[in-house]
Amino acid sequence: MITGYCVKCKEKGVELSAPEMHKTEKGGFMAKGKHEKCGTTVCAMMSKDNAEKALANGVKKAY
Repeated sequence: MITGYCVKCKEKGVELSAPEMHKTEKGGFMAKGKHEKCGTTVCAMMSKDNAEKALANGVKKAY
């Protein structure tokens, strides 16, 4: 389960639906998914360790 912050409705701890792992230009990791409630794209910045754990748990790799 990956959670993030929805900027549109200001809700914390939003669970991302269908998350995808992306790599930033500087080499960091970011999970992107949709917020079920309002339909906005929600991003969650992650460390390399957390990103690898998420990928092992079945998150789709998008890079």
